[in-house]
Amino acid sequence: MTILKGANEELKDMLKAAVHFGHYTNKWNPKMKKHIFTTKDGVHVFDLHHTLTGLEEALAFLSKSAKEGKTVLLVSTKQQSTPIVKKVAEETGMPYVTNKWVPGFLTNFKTIKHRIKQLKDYQRMFEDGEIEKFTKKERTKIKKEMDKLEMVLGGVQDIKKKPDVIFVVDTVRDNTAVVEANKTGIPVVAIVDTNSNPDQINFPIPGNDDAIKSITYFMEKVSQALQS
Repeated sequence: MTILKGANEELKDMLKAAVHFGHYTNKWNPKMKKHIFTTKDGVHVFDLHHTLTGLEEALAFLSKSAKEGKTVLLVSTKQQSTPIVKKVAEETGMPYVTNKWVPGFLTNFKTIKHRIKQLKDYQRMFEDGEIEKFTKKERTKIKKEMDKLEMVLGGVQDIKKKPDVIFVVDTVRDNTAVVEANKTGIPVVAIVDTNSNPDQINFPIPGNDDAIKSITYFMEKVSQALQS
């Protein structure tokens, strides 16, 4: 199944989105060498033909997963990506983590489910007025606890089981999520910049994981694939 447009047109779009720029050469992972085309002004430049191939394979897998009713968890705690990832989550109905990765989210999901239940109990108390039974001091304490839980679990509060797939924007920043997915056998689809370890990723997409234009480009493709 072909999800992308013509190759030449897609390569031009990638160039416009600065997908080809990696990190400075002193901040690289040698395992990314095969995906690097050249160096310019001390910065590694991706071979966009590799990016195109990796993106095509990743999008095909995401599309297939969505059609099979599987849950894809979108992960990125990088500040500039938060609104972009949330937008895609809303468009696709998929859960997301953008504030903080809770250690054990995948490896100790039973505990996470308990915390999600606690969050929902707090929300219900405020919705049905039960919170009024408590003193002002108790209400303030409960509200603080609820806000804290919403901050880290708000994007996954409707998840019933461990996700079937995770998509990660920055595999270095959110490496804990990648490691937990590897331990639990959950496939990882991710953008892999020149400082990343592609060996940890089932469907690596070589490309810039920092620039807003690049992140937007990739996330728009992900959104389309999850809805196709």
